[in-house]
Amino acid sequence: MTERFRVIDLFAGAGGLTQGWHNAAVSESVDTHLTAAVEFDRFAASTYGANFGQEATFALPIESWLESAGEIGADVILGGPPCQGFSALGKRDIDDPRNTLWRAYAETIVRANPTYFIIENVPPFLKSVEFESLKTTTEPGGLLADYRLEPFVVTSADYGAFQNRRRAVVIGSHKYVDPVGLPATTHHDRWLTVREAFEGIPERSVGYELPDRSTQAGLPGPFRTDELHFGRNYSDLSLKRFAHIPKGGNRHDLPDDLLANCWRGNRRGASDVMGRLHWDRPSVTIRTEFFKPEKGRFLHPEQPRAITHFEAARLQGFPDDFMWVGKKTDIARQIGNAVPVQLGEALSRHIIKHALGRATASTAIRTVPVDAVLTPNPALFEIGDLEPSIR
Repeated sequence: MTERFRVIDLFAGAGGLTQGWHNAAVSESVDTHLTAAVEFDRFAASTYGANFGQEATFALPIESWLESAGEIGADVILGGPPCQGFSALGKRDIDDPRNTLWRAYAETIVRANPTYFIIENVPPFLKSVEFESLKTTTEPGGLLADYRLEPFVVTSADYGAFQNRRRAVVIGSHKYVDPVGLPATTHHDRWLTVREAFEGIPERSVGYELPDRSTQAGLPGPFRTDELHFGRNYSDLSLKRFAHIPKGGNRHDLPDDLLANCWRGNRRGASDVMGRLHWDRPSVTIRTEFFKPEKGRFLHPEQPRAITHFEAARLQGFPDDFMWVGKKTDIARQIGNAVPVQLGEALSRHIIKHALGRATASTAIRTVPVDAVLTPNPALFEIGDLEPSIR
């Protein structure tokens, strides 16, 4: 008899975690029933529905969905509450209302009574006041007193992702099952590379626009991932800059006459700005504005352009036939905000194996000292903080 898991995806985005779950479910020969997927952004929700089914996709704030959902149930809940209030790339505003959306996640856990749940976020979340509050809910008398939390910081490349993206992962499980732990790394000694991610993609982009196509709701799309290999119409100044940046280079390789004024005043730091990706390394973290070279190391390893949406989606692990809905910036936001599919797959497979009693010593807990990994290695994680406009 085939096992069947009921799954809820909260703050679902385009569905990186769900794609990872489905990949794992297929590999472990189990069925999935998607109880609900909740996503506030209508473009992301439309993308999710185009790939995983519209009938269980709710384009609503999670609070509104909880008010109208009625009786819900799940074996597993997946989700990544918004991270902007915790991200090192943002203002780290402790009063950002998005920081407290984990409370709605906790309410969903109480109502759905899953055996397992996964919370994904940025590493600083684990040192936040909000995470401390979440932990108190698992104490006797708390909202989640029947559950335990196991927090980790992981590097996506260790699990077969094409990018060196570090994430906080909290695995929750009901106390009537054994602790889950973190899956053993699969690629710790051999990270996959940009070259491998781009295999089969033409080096030259095609055109500047999306195909002329609309959904029944009148939104742009849907578009296959492999239809997103379009470029930007760069200015002559930008093209001159790109031509001066060698393989692996960045803004520091530009001659003085091509420097932006803000760069002339600071010849140190921000070495990812206008940087080229390295062919034989994983990419840096793919952000929502990966199409802007002034935002980070997002230039193609050789070509005079930023990476395309197609290439960014490949670096996030999405399949070429994945469907996207929205304008160019909407799709870029969905790609940048997604959980790398391979990380989602590794976590999901670990949960499935634990639930079915298939976990072995090779998937036992791997202790990761959180304090040790919250400080990035500057050689690997460089943030572009000097951003002139570029066209």
